[in-house]
Amino acid sequence: MKAQDIIVFLISALVLAVPPVFSQFTAEEIAERPQWEEFLQTAEIIGSEPIGEGVTKPWKLFLKKNGMERKAAWKNIDQNLGGGVMDSWKYEIAAYRLDKLIGLNMVPPAVEREFKGKPGGLSLWAESKYSLLDVMEQGIKIPASAQKQVDDMKYVYRLWACLIANDDPTQQNIKYTEDWRTILIDHSRAFRSDREYSQRLVFGLNGIKKTQADSKPFLIRRVPRVLLERIKALDFAQIKQAVDPYLTDKEIRALLQRTKLIDAEIAAMIKQSGESQVLY
Repeated sequence: MKAQDIIVFLISALVLAVPPVFSQFTAEEIAERPQWEEFLQTAEIIGSEPIGEGVTKPWKLFLKKNGMERKAAWKNIDQNLGGGVMDSWKYEIAAYRLDKLIGLNMVPPAVEREFKGKPGGLSLWAESKYSLLDVMEQGIKIPASAQKQVDDMKYVYRLWACLIANDDPTQQNIKYTEDWRTILIDHSRAFRSDREYSQRLVFGLNGIKKTQADSKPFLIRRVPRVLLERIKALDFAQIKQAVDPYLTDKEIRALLQRTKLIDAEIAAMIKQSGESQVLY
């Protein structure tokens, strides 16, 4: 390899090693994901207990391997709720894999793991200090130094919810670390593929979700340019390779249709507010 080629290679490796500015996982946490996936699949289950909240009846599992102990959330619901709504453990794994594909870096590692003789999705327990529900109910004040980051991630979360058609977001599923990084959990009702969710986004100017008080839309005011470009660049083969066998072809096609809606939504926001206010 020529000296010039070596320099280009090293620069490229350095760029890939540095998480984008919107990343909520640290570079170390991102690098450790393969090890955590292996840990979730192979660690001994040394204890278990029902989590006691949520309609999916998830379990908290206590895992141990090579002196390392961690908690994980396991669920095995796979149910058609009617009206085009599926509640499936498979979506937890699909969400994590899609998170990695687009470099979102907000969804904890998740793998398929058998428990009590049944297959299910096992997600690494999100180590957090607060949930959005805690912040709202307890009046917890977000430090001024973290306010912009938290606000920006609110819109990134809405973009993500639009992409995966997660119209069942709860304030408990948005977690904050001690340093106010945002972590997202519980995606078992995402990836809607019925007609409405191929024609409209969950959030946005014409979004499905509206405020209860005055039926105003929840807007996507600011998004990272690089994340938007990655979403727009998604194609069927790329997604299929990443999420197979946890999404059907129909669900993948619906997701791709939403990438076009997202592109149009952000273009409309840029027209309304200006590119410098929307993209960063």
